[in-house]
Amino acid sequence: MDLFITVTLSLLEGLWTTFKIFALTLLAALPLGLLISLGSMSKIKIIKWPIKTLIWIIRGTPLMLQLIVFGFGPGLLGINGMSTFVAVMLAFILNYSCYFSEIFRGGIESIPKGQYEAGQVLGMSKKEIFFNVVLMQVVKRIVPPMSNEFLTLVKDTSLANTIMIYEITWNAKRFMNSEHILWPLFYSGVFYLAFCGILTLLFGYIEKKLDYYKG
Repeated sequence: MDLFITVTLSLLEGLWTTFKIFALTLLAALPLGLLISLGSMSKIKIIKWPIKTLIWIIRGTPLMLQLIVFGFGPGLLGINGMSTFVAVMLAFILNYSCYFSEIFRGGIESIPKGQYEAGQVLGMSKKEIFFNVVLMQVVKRIVPPMSNEFLTLVKDTSLANTIMIYEITWNAKRFMNSEHILWPLFYSGVFYLAFCGILTLLFGYIEKKLDYYKG
C-alpha cells in the first residue's frame, strides 16, 4: 500500500509537468498557428513559400526528432544556457503551431466566398469581415479536428522524457524493476485516460454550444 501511494504521488507530480507542457503549448501554438495559416495563404510568394516549406518540414519529421534537435542542437553549436524544459516547449510549440495552422487554413478556406463579398457590399473592412462574419464559422468547423489534436498533444507530452523531462511516463518508469515489473507504467495510463476524458467532455460541451450554427 505504501508503494502504491508513493507511485501515485510521483505520477501526480509528473501530471503537473504534463499539464504545464500541454497548457503552455496551447497558449503559444494556437495564436502562432493562426498567424502561420494566414502567412501560408498569403499572395506574397516571399512570405507564402518559406512558411509552406516550414510546415512541410515540421509535419514531415517526427516530434521526437525535433525534441532531440532542440534539446541537444544548441549545445552542439556552442550555445549554452538553454534549459531542457525551454527546449521541450520550443519543439512542442513549433510542431503544434504548424499542425494547427493547417486546421485553421482548412477552416478559413471552407467559408464560401459569397460571405466575404456580402460583407464588402455592406461596407465592412476585411478585418471586420474576418472577425464578425468568418471567425465563429471557422471555430465551429475546426472544433472536431482541434479536439483530436488536443488529445494527441496530451499523449505526445510523454515524448518529453526523451530529453530528461520528468513527466508522467518518466516517473512511472522509475518504479519499474524485476519485482514490480510493468504495473506502474500501466497505472500511468489511468492518468492519461482521465486527462483525455476531461477534454473529451469539454469538447462535447463546446460542440453543443456551437450547434446553433448549422451552416
